Amino acid sequence: MELPFAESWKIKMVEPIRKSTREERERWMKEAHYNVFQLKAEQVYIDCITDSGTGSMSDRQWAAMMMGDESYAGASSFFRLKDTITRLTGFNYVIPTHQGRAAENVLFSHLVKAGDIVPGNSHFDTTKGHIESRKAVALDCTIDEAKDTQLEIPFKGNVDPKKLEKALAEHADKIPFIIVTITNNTAGGQPVSMQNLREVRAIADKYNKRVVFDSARFAENAYFIKTREEGYANKTIKEITKEMFALADGMTMSAKKDGIVNMGGFIATRWEDWYEGAKRFCIPFEGYLTYGGMNGRDMDALAVGLDENTEFDNLETRIKQVEYLAKRLDEFGIPYQRPAGGHAIFVDAAKILTHVPKEQFPAQTLTVELYLEAGIRGCEIGYILADRDPVTRENRFGGLDLLRLAIPRRVYTNNHMDVIAVALKNVYDRREQITKGVKIVWEAELMRHFTVQLEPVK
Repeated sequence: MELPFAESWKIKMVEPIRKSTREERERWMKEAHYNVFQLKAEQVYIDCITDSGTGSMSDRQWAAMMMGDESYAGASSFFRLKDTITRLTGFNYVIPTHQGRAAENVLFSHLVKAGDIVPGNSHFDTTKGHIESRKAVALDCTIDEAKDTQLEIPFKGNVDPKKLEKALAEHADKIPFIIVTITNNTAGGQPVSMQNLREVRAIADKYNKRVVFDSARFAENAYFIKTREEGYANKTIKEITKEMFALADGMTMSAKKDGIVNMGGFIATRWEDWYEGAKRFCIPFEGYLTYGGMNGRDMDALAVGLDENTEFDNLETRIKQVEYLAKRLDEFGIPYQRPAGGHAIFVDAAKILTHVPKEQFPAQTLTVELYLEAGIRGCEIGYILADRDPVTRENRFGGLDLLRLAIPRRVYTNNHMDVIAVALKNVYDRREQITKGVKIVWEAELMRHFTVQLEPVK
């Protein structure tokens, strides 16, 4: 008999979490203006709002923190981190930042100007925000199949080569670089194939353009290449990682995901001119070049985390848990972006709350209902996150409207996944009774989903 699958780690420390009553949750949700970002952590039972900075560090990472060198300039912690990044990616120039959006801010301050067009595959909220705040255009060139949540194809996060070629043929003089998000978060944590990365590289070379990888979940992307793409089954995650980054010119990284640290990020590139340009913005925005917003101890923990999380066993444990939750939802017939992605389940709210008009934000409504049901906090990845069109100021309803259940790394057990699945089933079973959603009463101009204030439609 084949042995059942089990985690590749054992638990050394635990943190208590508290259940609450429906009455408490209704009061708290009202006080939070129906925005789960405004809830206090202690008001949440199972927290799936993000996998960013919420993972559990390993014993080796905690040990590495004791070696942290807090020197302002030239800290040994920086050089240990730099050596790890160069070994994994091949990029020689490294600038640490305090997180991924800071890396975008520093690099885009050098590269993006008003009137530019930056094509890519479903730019995530901060990426799009940093582009649009500079009066540039984030042009989505994701394959059309990504919009069909029930379609099962292995690399649903891919860039559409025809869309990308068209953008470059028409606007080459306005395009400073191409960005590829690995994995594609907005499309449902979907991976990008090595073949697609080669296609992007070929088009970039044809038009003499450079390529940036938004690399927050690059290791998960490498796992999917190994397990889904022909010719990679016998390659290690580190070998696949090196091959992926050989097709890019630079990267931004939120280390809070696949680096498994609570805070941190970096820019890495093979081009000295990009490094020199970004340096000018790192010092005023982040800090000196050898710490850039990170403590020495955090750089050492990140170096270990990057090394550990580019090993197959660690990634398999993580992704199998996401698959487990997906299988439980399959039992209940709950629609989500298929196949299950690497870091989260993206529930298709538009297919569940069919009586809630898009103008009343079905995914946000489902997010609220799940919290009220069981104290589980997810995150809307849909019409609110999409922000308004920067020109017309109309809501953008063209994309998917999803409830993301992001699973922190090495934090919850499959028993918690069972609770999430059953709670979502309870909401799903009464979906016909949910006919009204929420409306916006206050919003920020950019990245509004973090602070938006809502109230139920009467």
